[in-house]
Amino acid sequence: MKKKIKIAIIEDDENLRFLITHRLNNEGFTVIQTSDGNLAEELILNEQPDLVLLDWMLPGKDGSQICTALRAKGFENIVIMMTAKAQDLDKIIAYNFGVSDYITKPFSMDVLIAMLDNKIKYFHSAEKIEPLKFGNMVHHPNTHTVYKGDEKIELTILENRILIYFFNHINETVSREDLMMEIWGYEANVNTRTLDMHIVRLRKKLDGDVEESEFLQTVRGLGYKFTP
Repeated sequence: MKKKIKIAIIEDDENLRFLITHRLNNEGFTVIQTSDGNLAEELILNEQPDLVLLDWMLPGKDGSQICTALRAKGFENIVIMMTAKAQDLDKIIAYNFGVSDYITKPFSMDVLIAMLDNKIKYFHSAEKIEPLKFGNMVHHPNTHTVYKGDEKIELTILENRILIYFFNHINETVSREDLMMEIWGYEANVNTRTLDMHIVRLRKKLDGDVEESEFLQTVRGLGYKFTP
C-alpha cells in the first residue's frame, strides 16, 4: 500500500529533510523533495503527490503562500504544515490558509509516521465512499462537497473527514477526545477549541446557524451527536 503513496517534502533544513526522507524511504513511500519555496508549487502541481510535508518558513515563498496557491489551483490532497510555531493562534491561521494538519517541531519520527499512516487510511477509504444523503443534502466525500438542492457547498479536508466520521456514528454521542483522536490520528497537542472551531464552521455550512444545528448537535459535557 505505502509504495503507491508519493510524499513531497518541502523543507530548507537539510538535516531534517535528510532524516525525514531516509525514514520515509525505509517505510516504503515514494519521496520527492525541494528546499526552495519558489520551486515547491510547480513541483507539487506537476508531480501531484498524495501528501505534502510543508515547512512554514522557507526561502522564496513561505509555506502559507504555497498552500494558499495550491488550494486556489485545485490541489486537494493532504498538506501537513511543519513548524516550530506552537501557539493555538498559529494553528488556526494555518488551517485558514488550507493545511490539512499541523505538526510542531521538534517532532518524533515515530509520531510523524503514525500521523502519515492515519492520513493514508483516510486517503484510500475516501476513494471508495459513495455519496451520502441526509435531509435535503447529499455529501460527496470524494470531492469534499455537499449539495443542498442546487447549491454547492465546498468543505475543507478536515470538515470532510469530520462529516465522514459522523456518518459512521449516526445517532451516537461522540466525545471530543474520540473525535480528535480519530481525525488527527495521534496524541497531538490539539486544543479542543480547534476542534470546536471546525464544528462551528461545518454547522454554518450545513445549517447557516452556528448555535442550533438541525443535524449536528452538541451534547453538553460529552461531545456531539449527528442525527441526519
